[in-house]
Amino acid sequence: MISYLSGSVARTGNGFVVLDVNGVGYQVFVTTQAAHSLTIGSSTSLHTALIVREDAFILFGFETVEELEIFDLLRSVTGVGPKLAIAILSQLSIGAITQAVKAENDATFKAVSGIGPKTAKLITVTLAGKLAGFGAVTSTAGKTTKTAPMVDLGNVIQALQGLGWTERLAAEAVREAVDSLGNTATADALLRMALSRLGTSKSVSGGDN
Repeated sequence: MISYLSGSVARTGNGFVVLDVNGVGYQVFVTTQAAHSLTIGSSTSLHTALIVREDAFILFGFETVEELEIFDLLRSVTGVGPKLAIAILSQLSIGAITQAVKAENDATFKAVSGIGPKTAKLITVTLAGKLAGFGAVTSTAGKTTKTAPMVDLGNVIQALQGLGWTERLAAEAVREAVDSLGNTATADALLRMALSRLGTSKSVSGGDN
């Protein structure tokens, strides 16, 4: 079992890095944020999950133990495999995941590419009561601070629905907005970007009023 790797980044790619550990290169799939932040030649340490399949041994890496634990919890949901779990962590912060599950707001998960209504609902139901303590505090240089609040994508989707768009179209537009602006964008910025993609001149429920 490979649970931890420490070395230098030999190569980066779309959603993965190759980590040189004492002359051995390990391909590790990581979140979009990690892939963008890690540069060739930099040193890093990753907590890893080894997924064993008949035709491959696949490593997924995380910068914190908390991310790894959320990854494992997401994989416990029927219909959520490792690639979908890491996609969720690429688009939603741990705080946003925790808030969405607590509020039973499955719309947040529908905004992630590859997740349909059934799977989104299963995530909120399966993880209910299992996320206590996640996303609450982080310790940095001896200080305990609240994690930065992240946008609840479900609220942005609901705002678009209030303007007349269907939930499906709203979720797709928000997902595209997150892909363009990143998951640290403000709710206002995501809403503006989503509206620009939907086209404010046409409402699905308003016709030619």
